Amino acid sequence: MPSDRRPDPLVSPGLALVVAVLAISWAGPLVRLATAPALAVATWRLVFSMAFVAAILVARGSVLRGVRLGARDGFLALSSGILLAGHFWAWFASVRYTTIASAVVLVSTHPFWIAALSALFLGERPAPREWLGIGVAILGTGVIGWGDFDLGGGALLGDGLALLAALLVSGYFTIGRRLRQKLDLWAYVALVYGVAALVLLMSSAADPGVPLTGFPVQDWLLFLAMAAGPMMLGHTGVNYAIRYMPAYVANLAILGEAVGAILIAWLLPGIREAPPLRTLLGGALVLAGIALGTLGRRR
Repeated sequence: MPSDRRPDPLVSPGLALVVAVLAISWAGPLVRLATAPALAVATWRLVFSMAFVAAILVARGSVLRGVRLGARDGFLALSSGILLAGHFWAWFASVRYTTIASAVVLVSTHPFWIAALSALFLGERPAPREWLGIGVAILGTGVIGWGDFDLGGGALLGDGLALLAALLVSGYFTIGRRLRQKLDLWAYVALVYGVAALVLLMSSAADPGVPLTGFPVQDWLLFLAMAAGPMMLGHTGVNYAIRYMPAYVANLAILGEAVGAILIAWLLPGIREAPPLRTLLGGALVLAGIALGTLGRRR
């Protein structure tokens, strides 16, 4: 891997991560409000996201012009898009079977898996303080979701899907850390989001039990909101940041989603999942772990 020292970015990666976390925090609550099947939600989120990306590329006058990828990197980009598609399907489905708190908690183990993959495949090994921050933050998410593990088979199925989503997104961001050293942000997300959207469209078309039309107006507005917020500001913000910092550092910051999503689910009409004291304690641990693993890090 090249060094993560890069020319000064146009926007602070730290600021981009703050905006990304705030945007991604809305994903769980928005999914809960939608009535469409999980696969349809994931599909339209990516399709609308690709429409936004295409509009940006056209406005810039650079529709993937100058993109040169070798066979290996092309395979990695394809794999990254497939992993992203699988992540969205697994995570959206998990929210239907378990609580938002539990789904967010288990998908939030991804910094650990990304740190392990980064050490194995990218040669980027977390410092002891960063490992400690990851551990404290994941412990906090465990405290938040502890009560969900005795909710029965349905909740356990949702928990398993959320953990699968964590593993899939870990591969996606690890590959992204490598490819973002070579590709412009919008070229990268166009390739990866495009592959993910195509995979989800094909999966939906192949499943007769998953309609892609006939949803109420509220669902279409939710699809657009998920594409504009959690996807364009959220995922794209993280993809921007991982050019300038290891993926496990950026994804440790994303654990703030667990706190944000729980607060939104508590306050948002139509959900009103009031967090118990245990959840608030876990949220404090999450924030402490993020601070420990990210603040004061040297570039």
